[in-house]
Amino acid sequence: MSDIKRYGAEGGVGQGRQHMPFSRAVEADGWLYVSGQVPMRDGELVGGTVTEQAHVAIGNVMAILAEAGYGPEHVVRCGVWLDDARDFYAFNSVFKHYFGEHPPARACVENRMVVDCKVEVDCVAWKRPPR
Repeated sequence: MSDIKRYGAEGGVGQGRQHMPFSRAVEADGWLYVSGQVPMRDGELVGGTVTEQAHVAIGNVMAILAEAGYGPEHVVRCGVWLDDARDFYAFNSVFKHYFGEHPPARACVENRMVVDCKVEVDCVAWKRPPR
């Protein structure tokens, strides 16, 4: 029996209904690694401003955390990729909405995205494993 639990290991559906060959998250020894989330619903990207897209991307992260029994208070680090550095302050206000009470460590970089979106967010969370 493996001590590693994979969420969504069967792969999700990405843009154009393409099969995604990775897990949404992987849990091991109290650690949860959440794959990068873009503003996608039902396999389709959501357009709009960085604020609108950030709510969807972080909402996806929160849904995965909840599925695994974690919450924002368990997040120790986030990685953020922005398509345009000028969106930094707008993104921060959305980020604070979700993590204001429990701010994690974070890296934020400007990056050209693999899909046509303005933001991607991943995270690492931890909570004491049950004994």
